[in-house]
Amino acid sequence: MRPGDPSTVFTVSELNNAARDLLEHSFGLLWVEGEISNLARPRSGHVYFSLKDGTAQIRCALFKSKARLLRVALADGVQVRLRARVSLYPARGDFQLIVEHAEDAGAGALQRAFEQLRDRLDVEGLFAAERKRALPASPQRIGVITSGTGAAIRDVLSVAARRYPLGAIRIYPVPVQGEAAPKAIVAAIGQANARADCDVLLLVRGGGSLEDLMGFNDEAVARAIVASRIALVSGVGHEVDVTIADLAADVRAATPSAAAELVCPDLSAMMRRLPELQARLGQRMAARLTGQHRTLAALTQRLERQAPRRRLETAAQRLDEAEQRLARVAQRRLRAAHQSLHIAEQRLARAQPTARIARARQHLNSLHQRLDRAGVARLEHAQRRLRDASRTLHGVSPLQTLARGYAIARDADDRVIRDAERTNVGDRIAVDLARGRLDCTVEARHAALPQQPRPSEHE
Repeated sequence: MRPGDPSTVFTVSELNNAARDLLEHSFGLLWVEGEISNLARPRSGHVYFSLKDGTAQIRCALFKSKARLLRVALADGVQVRLRARVSLYPARGDFQLIVEHAEDAGAGALQRAFEQLRDRLDVEGLFAAERKRALPASPQRIGVITSGTGAAIRDVLSVAARRYPLGAIRIYPVPVQGEAAPKAIVAAIGQANARADCDVLLLVRGGGSLEDLMGFNDEAVARAIVASRIALVSGVGHEVDVTIADLAADVRAATPSAAAELVCPDLSAMMRRLPELQARLGQRMAARLTGQHRTLAALTQRLERQAPRRRLETAAQRLDEAEQRLARVAQRRLRAAHQSLHIAEQRLARAQPTARIARARQHLNSLHQRLDRAGVARLEHAQRRLRDASRTLHGVSPLQTLARGYAIARDADDRVIRDAERTNVGDRIAVDLARGRLDCTVEARHAALPQQPRPSEHE
């Protein structure tokens, strides 16, 4: 039978089976989220329910073999996320989901966020074993970052009092769940490092749900733990609980009490071992002293064989000889230096720099005198040229012409009148004299006088 052939006739069972095969092969495993309703648990152990949202619902079947493995309690009204296969129940033709796994919707999101952050920080190397620090063997000051009123701090104090009462406990109270927890934990780690008043830090709290522990699954908390200069032990939740803080810590403890036992040595056990340790120390000290005595005896023998006194006497004699040679060499060099100085003084006296300076000064005075004489001569020559130019300028000056009885006539526009034809009877004119000016009126004008021929230069 071929579904695409219009001539094929199906029975109802055949059609339902074909539809089921088509659905199962088309979708495969997928995740679906919704609210449980109409939950039924027959005696067979299988679980049947509907998964719905605001506008639709779908039937679901969870068979007994898978139901036994679930960690989430199924009930009406519970929001779940299902991993399921799309299928069809052939007997009734019901479209349904065959459920393989179910988890609380909120817890599933938190778990995925935890896994994504864990994988990313692991790739960065924040959880690498080679960067983790060793814990101090006998810490004098133990810092505890936890709730100031929870059971965890009581467990830590109880273990410390029982095992190691010599250690001083400093508590950094912080909220250990809720939105404020990560920021407070980061601040406490930073404060402990800034004060440097602890040899080791404990980050602890009691057990809880995944949502309760989310303050310890924060990226900022992990980076603060890695950046801490003080070794840090994480004891969060119960043994099965693993947080990002546990992975980033230098050492992870299963519980707060186990964390305290890791950093608090058992003082009573140490006291019981003290006699044994004292005996072992005495034996090692005796053996070491015996060895040192043997070494001293061997060195003494070597010293006697090498006769250091005679070697010192020989060295002292050689030192005296070297000092005498040095004194002789110094005296020779000093005499040579005195002789060189005497020769230099004689050469300096012959050079007579004082006489050379006097001659230079005399030559300089001669140059000054020549410069003064040349300056005076040039100044006199310039003055003569100035007087000649002044006389020439004075001779051609129009003022001289006016002084000889001539006048300059100007029209109303202050232009010089050279031709009588340029004026009219009645025009106002100005006449400049050698001394003063005349304002005149033209009463008549006359033709120009004939000009006399100028004598030739050869006459």
